[in-house]
Amino acid sequence: MAASGLPASVRSAPARRPARELLLEAAARLFYAHGVAATGIDTITAEAGVARKSLYNNFSSKAELVAAYLEARHGEWLGLYRRRLDTARTPRDGVLAVFDAYLDHANSAYQHGFRGCGLLNAAAELPAGDPGRQAVRRHKEEVQELLARHVSGMLPGLPEQAPAIAAHLAFLLEGAMARAGLEGNDGPLTEARRMAGQLLDTL
Repeated sequence: MAASGLPASVRSAPARRPARELLLEAAARLFYAHGVAATGIDTITAEAGVARKSLYNNFSSKAELVAAYLEARHGEWLGLYRRRLDTARTPRDGVLAVFDAYLDHANSAYQHGFRGCGLLNAAAELPAGDPGRQAVRRHKEEVQELLARHVSGMLPGLPEQAPAIAAHLAFLLEGAMARAGLEGNDGPLTEARRMAGQLLDTL
């Protein structure tokens, strides 16, 4: 018996992670792989290894779990972007950091392969006016605003041109992401990054 009064095997056992964290991670894997509508509560709790009651102790409904999932995915993308931005030295690098963050997302490890933008996939399943669709829209608007900010840095004397150029880049990026999801690889995103670089070189 150790000095603490507990066997060493008990003292060294890792603490169980919070049910909310386990549920969110399980939901993220299942929603991305199979879709929101096709993934039931029982499947999520089984994947998380928690009791059904634990889900309702942490989320009032499946809709609230979906909202938390969308928020978490937005946070994950921002983390990818910020890591890329840490090495950016110029406004041009900042624009390409956005594309690189999408490439990083495409090359993450997925249990059942890459299926495109998880936010857009979820939004496509939600009805018009659903708060989840609005959350996804805000994410896409934030991405476009980031592009506009970096483009503005490339055009210090012509800031009024930045929004239109940022919209062009955002549409290029989203189209490439959709194609990449269909093809299951980052090829379209790599090509979109190259095209974005060419466009930036003309400014």
